[in-house]
Amino acid sequence: MRNMNNGQENMQKKEKKLLPLGIQTFADIRDPKRNYAYVDKTAMAYQMISGGTKYCFLSRPRRFGKSLFLDTLAEIFKGSKKMFEGLYIYDKWDWNTKYPVLKISLGGGGVYKKEELDGKLRDIVYWNSKYLEIDPEINDQEPHRLLSNLIQLAHKKYNQQVVILVDEYDKPLLDNIGNDEHIEEIRRTMRSFYAEIKNNDAYIRFGFITGITKFSQMSFFSDLNNLTDISLDPRYSTITGYTQNDLEEVFAEFLDGVDLEEVRKWYNGYNFLGEPLYNPYDILNFFDKQNVFKNYWWQTGQQSFLTKMMKGKNYHLPNLENITVGEEILEKFNIEDINIVALLWQSGYLTFDTVEQDPFTKTFSYKLRVPNLEVQASLNLLFATYLTDKATEDIVARNDMVKSLYNNNFEKVEELLRTLFASIPYDNHVGNTMSNYEGYYASVIYAYLAALGVPLLSEDHSNLGRADMTMFFPNSITIIEFKVDKNENPIEQIKRKKYYEKYLSDGREIYLVGIKFSSEERNITSFVYEKYE
Repeated sequence: MRNMNNGQENMQKKEKKLLPLGIQTFADIRDPKRNYAYVDKTAMAYQMISGGTKYCFLSRPRRFGKSLFLDTLAEIFKGSKKMFEGLYIYDKWDWNTKYPVLKISLGGGGVYKKEELDGKLRDIVYWNSKYLEIDPEINDQEPHRLLSNLIQLAHKKYNQQVVILVDEYDKPLLDNIGNDEHIEEIRRTMRSFYAEIKNNDAYIRFGFITGITKFSQMSFFSDLNNLTDISLDPRYSTITGYTQNDLEEVFAEFLDGVDLEEVRKWYNGYNFLGEPLYNPYDILNFFDKQNVFKNYWWQTGQQSFLTKMMKGKNYHLPNLENITVGEEILEKFNIEDINIVALLWQSGYLTFDTVEQDPFTKTFSYKLRVPNLEVQASLNLLFATYLTDKATEDIVARNDMVKSLYNNNFEKVEELLRTLFASIPYDNHVGNTMSNYEGYYASVIYAYLAALGVPLLSEDHSNLGRADMTMFFPNSITIIEFKVDKNENPIEQIKRKKYYEKYLSDGREIYLVGIKFSSEERNITSFVYEKYE
């Protein structure tokens, strides 16, 4: 009997679904011999390609499933019917018509000069030509001319319009943010290359373009008048990513002993005007690592273009709990004048909370928020590093600060904060006016504490004003006010405006903290606290 049970257990193990970690190829994920878990996205694919839309653009953060969806489209247009058995599109699409497909992926290694980009684009044309069994005719022509020739030759050979799928179209530009010497050449090269899509419109059946950002100067958005941006179309809000239903149905066998509410807090919350979503990379790694909560998405690499863009600029970091922007901020993305909020949104560090439309002007406004706990911790690590120039390893090692705050040991808190500001390199302040303002010091402390996981709220509103910061602990609430180069007692302001009043019925002890800074010394000059009685 024991041997029989062991045999049944082994069979069950063999039948368990595999996690498609790192799988971006539709043929691999649908291989019947491998039994990968797969979330069917073909209903939205069918809706998009069976209508009148000819060119689509999709912006999503990195590691969000864009490449796999793009490869799914490739197999649909190539007529790979067998791969789609059991999926929504299987009995709806005309599989007898097969289209030549060009796949253009600019992911992978970075390119930092025009010559490197030219070489990469020529390679892309060459490998597409080989796949379609067309003489690539690679010579000294510019890449855009090679692409144009390939489109026309593919149309002629297969007697069908061509499908063009572009993945990570913006990668060369993101690689070169801050590289003033070469970025204009790279942009011109990319514009010329992409312009051939419009120039060969008569030979094209469908085009799908993905990326993180929507650069306003790229030819996609100026030359292709009929380009449809589906990034914020509610019909396609879940075109990538996993919904709660996907998690509980497709990955049901991985959920034994899993605290679904905790998973939701950590990894759910991305919103593209539809259902809240999980980043697939987080979920797959969470299950693969035996349900360990970690910053998986962040650990794939801090987005270097975001760090480079922030470095050396006088950015006043946004109040992440209270950001409301108009649609013009999210639509406009100019590489010479990058809006920090737009970049954080397009990169996945911010997402939609609520959307409102003005009844008179009909314009939309969007309230943004941080999606989940993973992004909150990751983003504040980035901010803390940017503001203090201290390594994140040093920041997260400061457990003394957390213990001191939990125990209301404010003498130790003052000591640690003084050490923090004293350690910020002088060069950080040269040519930088941020240190003259309360917002800078509040941002440093907020990012520093939030990166440590301290529960807090910036600009805590009350009916008489707003406190600079409020921290919440199991047994206490601490309200903080900051002042720079002022004689005013910050605790007196807390009392005068009664910032504490909203918490009187909470039952926890309330502490008031006032911190004064000198912009000349760039450090704390006064740190006072008292318990509210």
